[in-house]
Amino acid sequence: MTHSNTSIDSPLSDHTVIVFGASGFLGSHVADALSNAGYKVRLFDRSPSPHLRKDQEMIVGDIMDLQQVVDAVKGADIVYNFAAIADIDEAHNKPIETVTINVLGNTHVLEAARLANVRRFVFASSVYVYSESGSFYRASKQASERFTETYHDRYGLEYNILRYGSLYGRRSDQRNGIYRMLHEAITHRSITYKGSGNAMREYIHVEDAARLSVQVLAQEYANRHLILTGQEKMRIRDVMTMISEIMPWPITLNFDDANVVHHYEITPYAFQPRIGRKLVINEHVDLGQGLLDCIREIHQYLEHEDENNNASPSSSDNRA
Repeated sequence: MTHSNTSIDSPLSDHTVIVFGASGFLGSHVADALSNAGYKVRLFDRSPSPHLRKDQEMIVGDIMDLQQVVDAVKGADIVYNFAAIADIDEAHNKPIETVTINVLGNTHVLEAARLANVRRFVFASSVYVYSESGSFYRASKQASERFTETYHDRYGLEYNILRYGSLYGRRSDQRNGIYRMLHEAITHRSITYKGSGNAMREYIHVEDAARLSVQVLAQEYANRHLILTGQEKMRIRDVMTMISEIMPWPITLNFDDANVVHHYEITPYAFQPRIGRKLVINEHVDLGQGLLDCIREIHQYLEHEDENNNASPSSSDNRA
């Protein structure tokens, strides 16, 4: 297979990028960062993105349909894949669905990228690939990394493997740890964590992660494994305390000491596949400021939900 010699560092307006899983939390932010950087951005997901911009194209489809994926990638120069079961707890209970979507689905995207002769394939992995924790989620990311590497070895498909840490920010939902804590603090004035709270995490704001996810397209990062995490380690217990101090009312902190074995406690580094280099951003969103912004979003959503509930007439009142 031959690949175009045109560099990704050439004028961006000539490059079309397709983002799989673009309606989701991280994918939507990366799509926006790509648009802001001047790329022509094509979104692909099972449902239309609520964050679709006028300068973006939306394709509704399923990565499990290989022909749909092949058709969607035609004409693209760069492919990102964020489509996956990304919640560790969900993956822990759904091994068949996890391997199907996370491994076979990613292979569909790899094959489409190969057929379209794209210049770069970017796979969203996780720091859990280093760990014995993470259950089927970790195993699926490890397998997909190896498939991505082997597509490069076999076909010369240029790639990036991005190992994300603990993300937070706007557009998240109950599958996100920070979101769950903030939502519970606002709605119940308490936060419950399944564990001792001593687990360490390196939180990175999703907008910082998105900008770094675009920077990796530079030729110097080709065929590299990169770690995208925050620059400061914090115990989950300390994050909960920070949230309680931010809130204008008292927050009760609860800890369930039953160990959740598929999450790591202190570090994900139990063994090492190919070494990843950590990529950091000099100007980044401060955790405290990021939490405040998330709180504003959740509060606005809950206010809007209350207004709709109060304004909506009953179904019988809508009958002619």
